[in-house]
Amino acid sequence: MKTIDEEEEQQGTVVDASGLILGRMASIVAKRILSGESVVIVNAEKAVMSGRRLSRVKEARAFLDIGHPRKGPFHPRRPDQIVHRTVRGMLPHRLAKGQEALRRLKVFLGVPSKLKDAPAQTIKEAHVSKLKCPYVTVEELAKEIGYKPIGE
Repeated sequence: MKTIDEEEEQQGTVVDASGLILGRMASIVAKRILSGESVVIVNAEKAVMSGRRLSRVKEARAFLDIGHPRKGPFHPRRPDQIVHRTVRGMLPHRLAKGQEALRRLKVFLGVPSKLKDAPAQTIKEAHVSKLKCPYVTVEELAKEIGYKPIGE
């Protein structure tokens, strides 16, 4: 049976992705998990990607056309998987240390019930206020490329 301290240690740092630039957040999270810290990203669908909406959607659809439906490579459509894949791209995921680091990362849509009371951090260097250009949320992009939320 786990104690509260072990559960909290396993849970790790909670990062709220609401209004954070995806690439900047991912690079900071990648450094943290490589250094041994456990990170949980909540509200992954509210992270933003810079660029015009139509150009981002066009780029994502072209990326989805690459590969074979059964053989791969497989491309994520769910917002939490898009964020996870972005962080993975910033890690040496084919090496043992990268695989270990990736195990220390959890990404969620919204905020799970067991993390409701946990204090969530934000990353000031990755805040959307730093952008001076148009942007699109990861959820909007995911819906454009085929993601259908369960309630809809």
